[in-house]
Amino acid sequence: MKPHEASRTEYGAGMPTHIEVPHGSLSREAIEGLVEEFVTREGTDYGERVHTLDEKREAVLRQIERGDVAIVFDFESESTTLVRREELAKLGLASEARVVRDEEA
Repeated sequence: MKPHEASRTEYGAGMPTHIEVPHGSLSREAIEGLVEEFVTREGTDYGERVHTLDEKREAVLRQIERGDVAIVFDFESESTTLVRREELAKLGLASEARVVRDEEA
């Protein structure tokens, strides 16, 4: 059995592999940690102009607060990442991702 098959079995057939987590259900420190990891990744492109780390952080935080960027937990890799909302649909996650409401978290 391959590792990814084992993790699917663990969560059960038909269970989502990704889940969107509302930013309001996370502490400010947790969100800042996600943003920090995201903006310091190799290969992150912010266009032609060079932006400071603080500018990148603030831009991503604004996108999260506006709902343009989703916080997504991946059950298989047990990791959380930031994904542009339109990318959820492109990757086929929009129908698979389930939003956890604050009262469920």
